[in-house]
Amino acid sequence: MTAYQQGDQTALAGLVRRYADPLLGYLTRLCMQRQQAEDVFQETFLRVHRNARRFRADGRFKPWLFAIATNLAIDSLRRRSRWFLSLDDEEKEIADPNSTPAESAAKSDLRAQVREALESLPPRQRATVALTYFEGLSYPEAAKSMGCSVGTVKKQMSRALETLARILPDAAKEGAP
Repeated sequence: MTAYQQGDQTALAGLVRRYADPLLGYLTRLCMQRQQAEDVFQETFLRVHRNARRFRADGRFKPWLFAIATNLAIDSLRRRSRWFLSLDDEEKEIADPNSTPAESAAKSDLRAQVREALESLPPRQRATVALTYFEGLSYPEAAKSMGCSVGTVKKQMSRALETLARILPDAAKEGAP
């Protein structure tokens, strides 16, 4: 990012290549439709370009990028008023050759239950789960991405887990996917 700030126009393309898969995966998990995720992805890098001068060289790029993407996704999804977190659109599970058809069906059903439970979470809780669990950001990084404090991230995660435990009591016992 520093190179881009200093006038290297090819540096932005390098950032897009480096972060395309994780960012698009994150946005796909948050947005209901792949097309909406792609639109938010494009708008995110447009904002990176427009706000390049605001990036501080002492900061980490990924949390800053995800903060822009998260805010755009939340705005976009509020307009649509529906959230969706896909657990298996991007990562198809390979069938276990040792499992029976009944076990495979049970796993598929459990995955659908978890997906529905995640869909029921409020937007900020869903973003917290997606950033920390699926994207692997630390709480401080997630806080920076969401524009809030670490305490708020912890509170959102705690509430999300409480809600999920209440909605999915059997899944918690069985070990959700």
